[in-house]
Amino acid sequence: MKLLNLGCGDSFHKDWINVDFVSTHSDVTSHNLLEGIPFNDNVMDVVYHSHVLEHFSKKDGFQFIKECARVLKSNGILRIAVPDLEKISIEYLRTMQLAMSGDETAKKNYEWIVLELFDQMVRNESGGLMTSYLHQQEIPNESYVIDRLGSEAKKIRAAYEVSQEKTINQQTETIKKRKTLSDLLLKIKRRIKKHIRKTLSEHQLKALKIGQFRLAGEIHQWMYDRYSLSELLKNNGFKDIKVCTAFESSITNWESYQLDVIGEEVRKPDSLFIEARKL
Repeated sequence: MKLLNLGCGDSFHKDWINVDFVSTHSDVTSHNLLEGIPFNDNVMDVVYHSHVLEHFSKKDGFQFIKECARVLKSNGILRIAVPDLEKISIEYLRTMQLAMSGDETAKKNYEWIVLELFDQMVRNESGGLMTSYLHQQEIPNESYVIDRLGSEAKKIRAAYEVSQEKTINQQTETIKKRKTLSDLLLKIKRRIKKHIRKTLSEHQLKALKIGQFRLAGEIHQWMYDRYSLSELLKNNGFKDIKVCTAFESSITNWESYQLDVIGEEVRKPDSLFIEARKL
């Protein structure tokens, strides 16, 4: 069985072929997925990606799903996890109604769900307002936020708490870097950037910074619900389209890979999970 995990981040398994834009592990191959999937036609039994599709524009997302179909064998399985637009919208309306009725807890939850809905699309700097929210000294609705985001929220919160514990004394030690060709290239790049800064106005610099960030891949460029994602799959030659949970799958031994779950906990609880087979 050939199993392909695309845009894997830090969620991968040695029995899979793991591909991401940047490799952070020897089991992960680096490749720009905007340039297609680097495998031949009809070679994969399973293709899986979690919270990847929403980072492509609608047009690029269509091409990406088309590429998934290309590399899959006939009757091969495609499994997708994306943020669930339908569920977020329902939760937004629910908390808004409660907040308008004067429910104090709902007011805090409403503040969060609006961030969850929009921040990852409109932010102009890494982490955006969601990270700022998670970096509060005390989060008034911490359990609600963790229920929404799962381990992602826990990671951000834990990193913040660790950073708060650090002292200036712990940061005094510096590591002497050896001079290499890469160091020289880095210096050249910095000089070029410095020169560019001198020739651009404040407004132009800000626009350049925002543009570079928004093209870097962090932001969400589109959102999907069970209808729109099913239509996207149908239009790219998929059948037997079904919504499932993080624990359910037609993929053999799915539970052993722990890609959508960590133990018994769903890794990204805000997800829509869909599977389909190639015609």
